[in-house]
Amino acid sequence: MPQEVGCCTKYFLFSFNILFWIIGLCLLGAGIWAWSEKGFFDNLTAISSLPIDPVLVVIIIALVMFLLSFSGCLGSLRENIFLLKCFSICLGVIFFAELIAGILGFVYKDWFHQQFAIFVNKTIKGYRDDPDLQNIIDFSQEYLKCCGGDTGVADWDNNIYFDCASNISFNDVFLKPAESCGVPFSCCIKLGTSNVVNTQCGYGLRDPGVTASEQVTKIYTSGCITQFGDWLKTNLYTVAGVFIGVALIQIVPICFAQNLISDIQAVKAG
Repeated sequence: MPQEVGCCTKYFLFSFNILFWIIGLCLLGAGIWAWSEKGFFDNLTAISSLPIDPVLVVIIIALVMFLLSFSGCLGSLRENIFLLKCFSICLGVIFFAELIAGILGFVYKDWFHQQFAIFVNKTIKGYRDDPDLQNIIDFSQEYLKCCGGDTGVADWDNNIYFDCASNISFNDVFLKPAESCGVPFSCCIKLGTSNVVNTQCGYGLRDPGVTASEQVTKIYTSGCITQFGDWLKTNLYTVAGVFIGVALIQIVPICFAQNLISDIQAVKAG
């Protein structure tokens, strides 16, 4: 009796990829819509001054997911060895790149810490330039209960709106902006259970006349990089579980794709 391609392997791989193909397609559509809403299609140089644009990251991830899962779907359904090999090789390259990045991050953690601090400070500098970056920074500061990057609240001097030395020229008269020597509202310690956000709660809290003891009662003073490191230590098992889950999501389809390739080659040889 001639050998046949395993249906379970074939349709599991197809179902797995069709799910991620749909997810990638939805992410791609959402990313393109968000990018067009921000007006970047009219002026692509708008993101050149920022370290990274979150919408662009989503589009790139969605595009990679879409193309990879599409090749996996078509390759498994049509029993195409070339597409299946492309699918498994690309997933393997991504997996080993992530593995190497993790090892290098552990070995050169001080260098990566320094680069991450530079990246965060650049992001703080562009806080008002991009609404997505602003939302990410506000969420991070509220969730981690932190303010600023590596050195704390002083990092907000990197932003022109919150810099204590910033001035605005109005009819040849230089005025200090309302946010000068302050911090964003996401740095403020929430008091009570009110859902009303006071967006001016951080104004003037870095003025020379404000003492450190007064600051700590109203805003978070620890830097977000330090708080993020503490969060990783506290949630070590959760983070490890997520990484293992991501690794399995990449390894399992590679194994199924290689198994399917072997079956197809055996059938053709027979």
